Amino acid sequence: MMIGTEPLVTLADWQSPPHNRYTFGRMRQMVPTARVAAGPAPLRLPEDGALDLDLPVGNETVRSVLERTYTDGFMVLHRGTALAELYPGDLDPDRTHMLFSVSKSIVGTVAANLIATGTLDPDAPLTAYVPEFADSGYAGATVRHILDMRSGIRFSEEYLEPGAEVRLLDQAVGWVPRVDDWVPQSMYGFLPMLKAARPHGGPFEYRSCETDVLGWVCERAAGERMPSLLSRVIWSRIASDDMDAGVDRAGAVFADGGLAATLRDVARFGEMLRCGGRNGTDQVVPQSWIEDALRGAPDSRAAYAESPTATPLPGGMYRNQFWVPHADRQVLLCLGIYGQSIYVDLDRDVVVVKLSSCPTPVDDELDNASFAAAEAIAASLA
Repeated sequence: MMIGTEPLVTLADWQSPPHNRYTFGRMRQMVPTARVAAGPAPLRLPEDGALDLDLPVGNETVRSVLERTYTDGFMVLHRGTALAELYPGDLDPDRTHMLFSVSKSIVGTVAANLIATGTLDPDAPLTAYVPEFADSGYAGATVRHILDMRSGIRFSEEYLEPGAEVRLLDQAVGWVPRVDDWVPQSMYGFLPMLKAARPHGGPFEYRSCETDVLGWVCERAAGERMPSLLSRVIWSRIASDDMDAGVDRAGAVFADGGLAATLRDVARFGEMLRCGGRNGTDQVVPQSWIEDALRGAPDSRAAYAESPTATPLPGGMYRNQFWVPHADRQVLLCLGIYGQSIYVDLDRDVVVVKLSSCPTPVDDELDNASFAAAEAIAASLA
């Protein structure tokens, strides 16, 4: 239904097609948000515009992949120069787009800074920072366990199942209608209710709640709420435009998937990672954090292979809130539902950003096609 030129949407359908092609670029109109301030010296992105969109991707081309994967924004950088900046849909350069779980990697870099300054100990128990977890399934888990999603917490990530914990978390945050009266009306009220399914430190299992716990731990360690913390340590040092951060009724940032940023600023984040965590002479994120993510722990790939749930990227691993697809190449991925991605190839000096509004949260075929396009672009620029 349309009113004037804008669709009438509700909490029940704002993330569903066809509305999501409109709403993902207008998060401020859909849910409460906080401002994450940019700074005076954003990372420079000179332009060239020389990318061949007819580059083959298997039996397709980059152009055809973009056309059929619900692309809202697409940007390619090579050695810091923008070779492509496209807005095939409703998005424009000045509007933020929802990042969903790409947010996890950004929040992870906040933790990286706190660890580097000694503010946060990755080997400390969560209860050292958030004692509210003492009687929860997270009792005994460490910061490192949640950084790598290797806690033993029970949490279903099945977005299309109404009773899955990920949907209950959405109720607590206020992103879907509240249909279960027992669900707390705040994220920090919900997280300590989660139970353990197995000992902590075992196999990798992708669960969004881990990053929400990480965000809470970072806030407590720093003594600062996430919007100002994220601005101070990351966003004000790389970005040109303010970021939007979705918040719950108590003002807590939905760290696992609630950030929204402009296409160019998402590319700036990726370029900072490609440059070893630097924006010029400013070491925004410790280079050791990126190197550790690419190297992983001795058992990271084995833990990934043993995941009790289906995982993408066979042979890959998950470390420091990044996906690491290859054992023999330095590539980092930041991935979000509905087709969000940052592809960073440090060997080939390539960053590929794709913002999308796919019809379903997870579509392996569309996601694989987008990944293949990024790989083909990187290979062509080697």
